[in-house]
Amino acid sequence: MATSTAAKPAETGKRIEVSIKKAIGPGDDKVHTWPHLVRAEFLCSVLVIFGMIVWALMLDAPLEEPANPSRTPNPSKAPWYFLGLQEMLVFFDPWHAGVVLPSFIIVGLMVIPYIDINPKGNGYYCYRDRKWEILTFIFGFHILWVSLIIIGTLLRGPGWNWFWPWEKWDPHRVEALTSVNLPYLLGLRDYFWSAVFGGVLVVAFFVVGTVAMYAWVVWLKGQEFMERWGMTRFAITSFLFLNMVATLIKMLMRHMFNIKYVMETPWINI
Repeated sequence: MATSTAAKPAETGKRIEVSIKKAIGPGDDKVHTWPHLVRAEFLCSVLVIFGMIVWALMLDAPLEEPANPSRTPNPSKAPWYFLGLQEMLVFFDPWHAGVVLPSFIIVGLMVIPYIDINPKGNGYYCYRDRKWEILTFIFGFHILWVSLIIIGTLLRGPGWNWFWPWEKWDPHRVEALTSVNLPYLLGLRDYFWSAVFGGVLVVAFFVVGTVAMYAWVVWLKGQEFMERWGMTRFAITSFLFLNMVATLIKMLMRHMFNIKYVMETPWINI
């Protein structure tokens, strides 16, 4: 009697465990957000805040004298998080650098959940399976944004001239730059035909770039992937990516050949 009585609780426990597994189902090994995730995030935030407080106490803030409306500092720089936009004003028309490109950044971030068809779901960032997506982010963020902030902070001195880290910031330094438009550099002097030539170059860049990107995606992912992706999502991705590439190309053209604009009109300059 003692043996059978002791065996009953063990059998009952096994039956309860089996019934729980059947109710949950295979693969449902999820955990609750509270307290598992929220607790870890709270501890991380406390550590980050503590580290920033210690950092702020150990380093003096680079504060200057109160603003003087009769004396403008040279160089006059925006806060560090806007230095990327200020640096782009060197290479682009103000409407393009201050309105168009930031709008593309915001719109591009907003449409990512709609153009990404990752079968494993959002939030999956394994480099082996997401190599090109991660490399695109590195190109857009680190090269086209962080690097511009570093350049604007460390390499732009008085007159917004370029100073290497070992050069002294001379306020009397003047750089003789003779920037010309690309059609003028190629021998076109007529204003109308220069604008037409520049417009054709801009359109051709996006057309040829889109065709090349389509062929590259099909070669890399296959035709079945392109059919699942759809032409609308591909067109949006291609347009945003080609704008990123065009931004880098234009900056290199300005640095290497002093090219100001590709297309110049009385209304817009590209």
